[in-house]
Amino acid sequence: MRPVFLGAALVSIMAAYLLPWQGWFGFFPKHMVQHMVLVAIAAPLMVLALNGRARWAPPVMAGAVIEFVVVWGWHLPQLHGLGCLGGPWKIVEQASFFGAGLLVWAGALNTDQPLAGAGSLLLTSMHMTLLGALLTLAPSPLYLETCALCGGLGPQQTGGMLMLAIGTPIYLLGGLWLTARALGPDPERSTA
Repeated sequence: MRPVFLGAALVSIMAAYLLPWQGWFGFFPKHMVQHMVLVAIAAPLMVLALNGRARWAPPVMAGAVIEFVVVWGWHLPQLHGLGCLGGPWKIVEQASFFGAGLLVWAGALNTDQPLAGAGSLLLTSMHMTLLGALLTLAPSPLYLETCALCGGLGPQQTGGMLMLAIGTPIYLLGGLWLTARALGPDPERSTA
């Protein structure tokens, strides 16, 4: 266990839930910050806290596919509305985001094929970027049932931009690091 990464993961989760995001940006952006912290910041830090070698890591692309289903599922208007209600639905939503994030990062970081790990992060980055762009560029609110909570189109656009600003660079850097690892010298060859 690497305590520095564990501490950073816990601090990021506390910041996502304890800082006054709603006062700064509105309800919808607060909700998006919480999502992105769980999948793109806390999850990889937690996997790194486990030395990047979790025994429970899924096949590389399986984590990316599961995360795709979870993210897009919770962004369907009906499920998104349930998550915005708070209480048990919010807990289930947030736990599924964190679990999916753990699967993506554990699969990407726990493979002997770093290019496959980079591919899973690329897939994740692509669909997250698409969703962020959809939220940012939509000409009207996508979540009409939650407009009273999230304040309308402006906060939806801010939420989409936060998704782009947080997720895109993190998945890109993770993919680049894995690619560099794949293209670098083979540690087994250099010790022989």
